[in-house]
Amino acid sequence: QVQLVESGGGLVQAGGSLRLSCAASERASTRYAMGWFRQAPGKERECVAAVSRGSGSTSYADSVKGRFTISRDNAKTTLYLQMSSLKPEDTAVYYCAAVVADSRVVVTTRAQYPYWGQGTQVTVSS
Repeated sequence: QVQLVESGGGLVQAGGSLRLSCAASERASTRYAMGWFRQAPGKERECVAAVSRGSGSTSYADSVKGRFTISRDNAKTTLYLQMSSLKPEDTAVYYCAAVVADSRVVVTTRAQYPYWGQGTQVTVSS
């Protein structure tokens, strides 16, 4: 069972950038597709970006396309979310998640992910 720990959240002004990191307890590349989700107060948790086990495929929510980039490092122990041109509506708790999957599969459905980090708060001020 993989353990996930997010970091990098904080307070930023609108238009600014942040990079979130998610450290995995094992080499996630050997087994897991991964994703970034966010949950704002009173809203459902939504997938903002996801990447396949082999990094060859990615998926983004329409609301973040062109502004967010998901990536995995060469050792595949860390997942990143580079966020640019941030907006107040990006304010949420951001979670990373992992699921065992075939190498080219991208998973964007919350219910399919069994492993979750504790979340990191991102606040964008106007």
